[in-house]
Amino acid sequence: MNISKKKCVGCANCVPVCPMGAIVIGPDLLAEVNREACVECHTCYRGMSFEHLPGGPVRWARRLLKKIRLRFQPDPDLCPTEALEPEKLAWPRIVRSAFSDPMVTHESTGIHGRGTAEVKTNDVTNRVGTGEAGFVVEFGRPGVGVFFRDVDKATRALAGQGVAFEKENPVTSLMSDAGAGGIREDILDEKVLSCIVEFKTRLEEVPGVLSAIKAVAKTLDTVVSLGVSTRCDSDGNDPLRAVLAKEGYDAWRAKVNLGLGRQSNAKSRGTERQA
Repeated sequence: MNISKKKCVGCANCVPVCPMGAIVIGPDLLAEVNREACVECHTCYRGMSFEHLPGGPVRWARRLLKKIRLRFQPDPDLCPTEALEPEKLAWPRIVRSAFSDPMVTHESTGIHGRGTAEVKTNDVTNRVGTGEAGFVVEFGRPGVGVFFRDVDKATRALAGQGVAFEKENPVTSLMSDAGAGGIREDILDEKVLSCIVEFKTRLEEVPGVLSAIKAVAKTLDTVVSLGVSTRCDSDGNDPLRAVLAKEGYDAWRAKVNLGLGRQSNAKSRGTERQA
């Protein structure tokens, strides 16, 4: 994102809108973007209304009014001169937009946002089978973000545990070596709002993976959130619960999605026809 110095009048309305604190008022009393902190989420551009007042006359009027202790202050959700200007992003900076702007579709998966439907659609995708555990590890949050160099540290540590990274995941598509968990070097300095790494392992390997995540999380300059799931057995029992309890983790049934199973839906339709 760019802020035009010719148009900006220094009203500072855009400053609190940025979820990363990347917009500041510079020494010239005009707004500017910290390009390292900006994750190209376009929240400022989508979240504000615009008028098309000329920047020069508005700045002149603000200075004049200031001298007589009056001020021109537009509505707090308004940029009076349309100074916010989205840029045409090139590689590798365009990666920031792909992971941070919910309106952008990931080319690798065709999904908006973080680019994955996650393991919650497992009854359709069958990513995680019997005897396996599916992990969803999220790095970053609004206000914090994450550099891919930190994601690289984590994925390399996880690869050392022998996990299988999910192929239908945008972070996996950015790995130069999925076996070693290495992220492409040309994007390591790119920062995004958040991203999700997905992988699976055998149930008996869950304790080692949990320990690896806990250890590497302490070395990262970001927030790490973890979810783990498994497929219930034929009696509806959850074999993962005992594994987590032994490691000192409480477990709850986090979410149940209904109506996603193709096979069960087909059976229901057949029953209705017979009736």
